[in-house]
Amino acid sequence: MMKINFFIAVSIALCGCFIAPVSLAQTVSQKLQSSFQQFENDSQLKHAISSLYVIDAKTGKVIFDKNSQIGLAPASTQKIITAATAFELLGKDYRYSTDLAYSGKVNNGVLNGNLYVIGTGDPSLGSWRWEQTKDSFIFKNWIDAVKQLRVKKIEGALVTNLARFSYQAIPDGWIWQDIGNYYGAGSYAINWKENQYDLTLKSDNKIGGQVEVFKNTVPANFINNLRSAGKGSGDNAYIYYDNSISGTIPVNEKNFTISGSLQDPISDMLSDFSFALMKDSIQFNSQSGGYNRNTFIEDSSALKGLKKIYTHNSPTLDSIIYWFLQKSINLYGEALIKTFAYEKKGFGSSDSGVAIVKDFWKQKGIDEDELNISDGSGLSPQNRVTTHVQVGILKYAKNQSWFPYFYAALPEFNNMKMKSGTIKNVKGYTGYHTSKSGNEYIFSFLVNNYNGSSSALVNKMYKVLNNLK
Repeated sequence: MMKINFFIAVSIALCGCFIAPVSLAQTVSQKLQSSFQQFENDSQLKHAISSLYVIDAKTGKVIFDKNSQIGLAPASTQKIITAATAFELLGKDYRYSTDLAYSGKVNNGVLNGNLYVIGTGDPSLGSWRWEQTKDSFIFKNWIDAVKQLRVKKIEGALVTNLARFSYQAIPDGWIWQDIGNYYGAGSYAINWKENQYDLTLKSDNKIGGQVEVFKNTVPANFINNLRSAGKGSGDNAYIYYDNSISGTIPVNEKNFTISGSLQDPISDMLSDFSFALMKDSIQFNSQSGGYNRNTFIEDSSALKGLKKIYTHNSPTLDSIIYWFLQKSINLYGEALIKTFAYEKKGFGSSDSGVAIVKDFWKQKGIDEDELNISDGSGLSPQNRVTTHVQVGILKYAKNQSWFPYFYAALPEFNNMKMKSGTIKNVKGYTGYHTSKSGNEYIFSFLVNNYNGSSSALVNKMYKVLNNLK
């Protein structure tokens, strides 16, 4: 009897060695099934729809699937689609260029012509994120180039060309509450300092008290409807496109900063450059400082015969993508969408760029109806994307030479490499994770129309995703 038990035990042990990988996969699937069912039954999800799709990164085997073919608003998780497309269509070493050129002739230190700044949609121009993109660095190089011509005075104007990019900066479908704030900044042929400005606020010491705008980086008057709220209530202030401000910030704040979107970043750049030139003793004949709205040339023929004197090159695409995903900068996504159109069609517009993205992934075997998008950043609530297509694109990315740069750009949440997404009543995470046992997973998790607090939902989503650890 003891021998029989011994042989049974050995047989079970040996069999266990062979079936362990299958058993482990089934266990993860079962855990996800149980956890996701509990998640869906939560009161926060009473009127919501959720989708979770998980595959084995090495084999492509489906580990878990719930509603993966249902199109949902992806919010900023959509950025992984734009980023992967950018690596494929532009290449990791792609750089934007902004040219400085002039027309006419230089005689005795006088430029009898115009000075031109010609952009190609660089979203990093004037950004503080790189040393070589800061305004001071760029202006020094531009002014040095002008000085090489021995120019002391400019008889013409400071001019920029808009002919190659749509002047519709904001994609269709963005909402009024977003477009006045920094994260709703539009994309132009020339972007400047990420097309945003700052307001510094000072709040009252009592709830419901007034909030003062005591410092702003744009010359504008604001209709101020801000009020003080409870301590720890956070930033609930919104800047609107009509220069009104509403909402709340906490009481007793002395130096509280919020950021808005520049309505005319091209004029801001021209104004800043004009001032920098005059500060360096290069004068304009015009008393206005050398530029006005009429110096925005919208005809490419105006560029013929110009003499280029300097080209500013942006950081490489892999570096731009790093900040795009790490800080979820919507401007970068919209600039990239227009860049796809500019490089492929010769004219940068959002609609054309979106069509190029959809067609590119269609050629890779993805059903274009799963990719119903209207922008490059995910800010539009009209976007509808399936978790199935997001996982498919992440799987494709994993097999490309540029993948290490893409992976490095993904933020880390809950000790997992994944892009988050948030708009009103929408939360999502999509990315990669390697478990303690070495199993690699690719996943996408979207929730639409939940109720209650975002932070509470996030903890519940993490609890589901923890089954991959």
